Amino acid sequence: MTVNAAAIPLAAYVHLPWCIRKCPYCDFNSHAAHGAPPFDAYTDAVARDIAWAAARLSPSPSRPLQSVFFGGGTPSLFAPRQIEKILHALDKNFSFAADVEITVEANPGAAERKSFRGYRAAGVNRLSIGAQSFNDRSLRAIGRVHNAADAVRAVTAAHGAGFTNVNVDLMFALPGQGAAAAAADVAQAVALSPAHLSVYQLTIEPNTVFHRRPPPLPDQDAAAAMWQRIAEQLDAAGHRRYEVSAHARDGFRCRHNLNYWRFGDYLGFGAGAHAKLSGGGGIIREHRVRNPRRYMERAGGEGAIAGRRLLRGGELPLEFLMNALRLVDGFHPALFTERTGLRRRRLQSAINAPRPAALLAQTENNIKTTARGFAMLDHLLAEFTPPPAHATMAG
Repeated sequence: MTVNAAAIPLAAYVHLPWCIRKCPYCDFNSHAAHGAPPFDAYTDAVARDIAWAAARLSPSPSRPLQSVFFGGGTPSLFAPRQIEKILHALDKNFSFAADVEITVEANPGAAERKSFRGYRAAGVNRLSIGAQSFNDRSLRAIGRVHNAADAVRAVTAAHGAGFTNVNVDLMFALPGQGAAAAAADVAQAVALSPAHLSVYQLTIEPNTVFHRRPPPLPDQDAAAAMWQRIAEQLDAAGHRRYEVSAHARDGFRCRHNLNYWRFGDYLGFGAGAHAKLSGGGGIIREHRVRNPRRYMERAGGEGAIAGRRLLRGGELPLEFLMNALRLVDGFHPALFTERTGLRRRRLQSAINAPRPAALLAQTENNIKTTARGFAMLDHLLAEFTPPPAHATMAG
């Protein structure tokens, strides 16, 4: 199995793990920002990590970063100068494509809104606003610290700061939410003219407050009806769905997330960040240590890597499909060979094994889910769940 890394797009994810308060549904590696969080020290640690990774990987100049995504946590708690320092380290050590997409996730708080112009000056060209809802009752029910008016002001402020590429995150099937309330959230979001909307169903994840004390949620039939109505609303408003939860106006699909779904490569910096890297020896997944304090102590050396493993050949078709089948348009089979180094027959074997009748549509040039398959995507993707991984290559 040989992968031509030079032909595979490269992105970077930077994890900034602090929030004002951890939401009861959140299972991400995030931490409440008590006292004075060490933002400067953490920024320095990320910069060291970037320089170390660049020296270790010696990336080809022909593979600049196509996108950078600051996720969290709440990245907008970081000052523009701190974001700029990390961007400088990335550009210096890896270089940016001429049209690089750089996203910062932002919450609608007043303090964060004050930083939007600074982010734009630092080189950020896409903001993702975590509104989640425009209904105060719903926001209280899911433990958000902002209100509906804050969310409206945040999107308006993003446009005012010069951002033309603005995403709004929404959630549906919230505690006590009916179809009309979900539709009203979508209508309000569309009225604010974002370029992109990401719409997620609230699910109960292990190790969360909601898992220990579940709130009353709409049943699955009601949630499915909301999902369908939301898709129709957004399509009618010119926001075409291109992935399960992603809707965009023409020209504004999220390139960073498309790279994940098309099985591209990505670097990961920050506490708990994951990476996928292709090379002559195969495809490697690795992740940084999760604890922010330990990460800051170890950044700039091998000690920051918590685990690393080489993907086995049998895993690759399954991992590829679990990403690519999320795309409405599907994928060309040649992409599978380019991104995995495996022949098409290995892909065909993986597709045929579960025999998901009427859930997939295939032609010589395209493989995608049918309308029924898309509606049953969780079930379909479960058929392609990779086998349990072996122990990591490094501790």
